[in-house]
Amino acid sequence: MSLRKEIICLNCSLLAVFMLLFQLVSAQYSFASVDQVITSREKELGKNVAVVIFKDGKTVYKKETGEDFKAETPEPIGASSKWLTAALVLSFVDEGKLSLDDPVSQYIPVFSTYSKSYITIRHCLSELTGIEPTQKKLDKLTTGKSESLEEEVNKYASKKEIINNPGKDFSYGSIGYNIAGRVLEVISKKKTFSRLMLERICKPLGMKKTSFMRESGAESPASGAVSTANDYLKFLGMLLNGGEVNGKKILSKQSVDFLLNPQTEGASVKFVPEPVRGYAYTFGGWVEETDRNGKPMVISSPGLFGTWPYIDKCRNYAAVIFTKQQGEQKKEPYMAIIDEINEQIKGDCN
Repeated sequence: MSLRKEIICLNCSLLAVFMLLFQLVSAQYSFASVDQVITSREKELGKNVAVVIFKDGKTVYKKETGEDFKAETPEPIGASSKWLTAALVLSFVDEGKLSLDDPVSQYIPVFSTYSKSYITIRHCLSELTGIEPTQKKLDKLTTGKSESLEEEVNKYASKKEIINNPGKDFSYGSIGYNIAGRVLEVISKKKTFSRLMLERICKPLGMKKTSFMRESGAESPASGAVSTANDYLKFLGMLLNGGEVNGKKILSKQSVDFLLNPQTEGASVKFVPEPVRGYAYTFGGWVEETDRNGKPMVISSPGLFGTWPYIDKCRNYAAVIFTKQQGEQKKEPYMAIIDEINEQIKGDCN
């Protein structure tokens, strides 16, 4: 056999080995059963569903239902906005422009005027401000009819009562996150909250279809984001990778820990939405599962009106279940999908 023929044969053999390895990797997970669960839960989830899974640096699964609903379709994500807002606040902390224990009144003096001078940024991100809630049941956490975030937050100071000392009561709502968002505007002078989110989180992560812009009224850091399943997955991938994307640091490891670990231990629980009842609260997220030592393993930030993004540290993957719903969601169909995903992506979760 000539040298040329030997080289060709060797190249063919190497190609065959590569193709075999590729097939083995591709066949590592079989998500046909996940497809079946999504289909079987159509009555609860609706006809418009996008489920995307990220593992080992790439998308390993994507399921889209509905003619006009894709993983690239922008939709309001409700309170899933809070994880993004908390990350934005922590980017200022990483740069030394803000401390979690700074009093809000340091940036918005009207809080001192109305006896709310002890509320800190940490209280805001932990939902522990002590301010009378804006609602007594779950709603879409909107900012109401205020014309600006400044106006909305000033109303919290002047028109809402303090019902307990900051740090004592946990009450899920919009107040703390909208206050924190306004503080960032004050620090940045002329930049709006939505502009800061674009510059510091969305643009660096390539989240091209995510924004907090509103045609009228105030922006809502607590619930005002519009995003896509693919965009939000990029944010989750950054958290899963310790705050970095492609070698670029978006958040410090300490800041990522704030987003993935409980922050409200010892507080008295006054209001928690039913789908996340029993979970511990992080900055913007919920700890769904822990290992035998109490270390958080599964952390999510459900929008509770159709969006359920989460990270599974045990199995080392992230996923977004994205639906187009109008009413408050039930967690059972989401858990059914997640359970089936975990049947395919195994891990030692003890």
